[in-house]
Amino acid sequence: AKAQGGGMLLALLGWISSCVTTFVPLWKNLNLDLNELEVWNMGLWQVCITQEEGVVECQAHGSFLALPPELRISRLLMCLSNGLGLLGCLLAALGLEGWRTCEDKPGQKRRLLLGGGATLGMAGITTLVPVSWVAYNTVLDFWDETVPDIVPRWEFGEATFLGWFAGAFLAAGGLLLACSARSMTTTTALAPACRRDPAARGLAGDHNLHPKNADLVI
Repeated sequence: AKAQGGGMLLALLGWISSCVTTFVPLWKNLNLDLNELEVWNMGLWQVCITQEEGVVECQAHGSFLALPPELRISRLLMCLSNGLGLLGCLLAALGLEGWRTCEDKPGQKRRLLLGGGATLGMAGITTLVPVSWVAYNTVLDFWDETVPDIVPRWEFGEATFLGWFAGAFLAAGGLLLACSARSMTTTTALAPACRRDPAARGLAGDHNLHPKNADLVI
């Protein structure tokens, strides 16, 4: 039960962090040397400029096809990750021991828990891949010697680190839930037999009464 609770907590934290990572415009940061009072922030959906007075101006990307390949694919993968994370949390929640759903079908609860854990693991992978890809290209562009030194360089944004934590939480939560499903086989194997004992005794009693009733009729 503790492993299931810890796995669900990690999965929920990872899913929420992944959703935040998807939509915040903090994947890349850029400080202009000519105007140090402005900070540029780029995300998957828009670019924002933060001025010294605290005024933030955001503008959405013009066209999906005009984006760099890493941003286009990152959009798709992050949206897929959010959907898989939600589906995994729902499946795992239905398979938890504390829920009364499918109590008479321990095998089905175990399959739900395993499916939820596997889905959460896939969500973690689809979060780590785009975040790592964007970070890798950012490093390549930062150390590109063909670009003059006076040209500003994009650097890591806060969403990059949040995305790494989100992917790790989703993967760890899915692994804990999948491992806890294996322990459910030993704890639930004896439950159906115990529940059938009264009925079995009742049938046995009826069977023993039949010969006596037959003798009385004769």
